[in-house]
Amino acid sequence: MPPKFFPTHGHLLVCQGPNCQARGSGLLHKALWNHLERQSLAYYKRGGTLRLTESGCLGACSYGPALCVYRPSPDGAGLEEAWYAAVDFPLAARVAQATHERAALPAEHRYGPDADA
Repeated sequence: MPPKFFPTHGHLLVCQGPNCQARGSGLLHKALWNHLERQSLAYYKRGGTLRLTESGCLGACSYGPALCVYRPSPDGAGLEEAWYAAVDFPLAARVAQATHERAALPAEHRYGPDADA
């Protein structure tokens, strides 16, 4: 029997590289995970659709903690990605909620090619 599949609206990755860890990314990941569980947003909870992963370096070493989110694009033709630097818990929670709701992602602290989207 295959493993149970949980529908996913998005995957959030929190950098755990040494520079981001020095800026609190370990605590950010833990706080965000607790928030996703309390709000039933975690992919295995009833109604949850978000996956959260600790990642290796996301390349924003001087601007951490860094967070990246991948989710289905609004037109359904691929993946949308968003990159964030200097992320605090309130911003991470807003990104998670917007991803769960399939709403527009916050612009605050966003960087990269689609930062103006």
